[in-house]
Amino acid sequence: QVQVGESGGGLVQAGGSLRLSCVISGSTYTTYALGWFRQAAGREREFVAAISWNGGETYYSDSVKGRFTISRDNAKNTMYLQMNSLKPEDTAAFSCAALSPGLPFTSATVPNHYNYIAWGQGTQVTVSS
Repeated sequence: QVQVGESGGGLVQAGGSLRLSCVISGSTYTTYALGWFRQAAGREREFVAAISWNGGETYYSDSVKGRFTISRDNAKNTMYLQMNSLKPEDTAAFSCAALSPGLPFTSATVPNHYNYIAWGQGTQVTVSS
């Protein structure tokens, strides 16, 4: 059974950067496509970015495209989210998850959080103005 755990959140000023990490364990990590989601207080969970099992394909939400970069190091069983030019509206709890096995990695499947399994506890990112 796959398990995930996020780290790297914190408080940063607008315009600053943070790098989040997501460690995967308990299963064959390299076979899973992975994604990042975020949820701000009082709002629904929002897709941020996703990466295919070998890192060859990525998707980003329009709100983070050009500012965030998703990557993975399969040798370390870890996925990353480099966040630059942070804005106050990026403030949220960020979570990672594994795309359900058997689903294709497409623009139709990756933004839907119902297609993911093994959610972590999340890591809080707070951007001050």
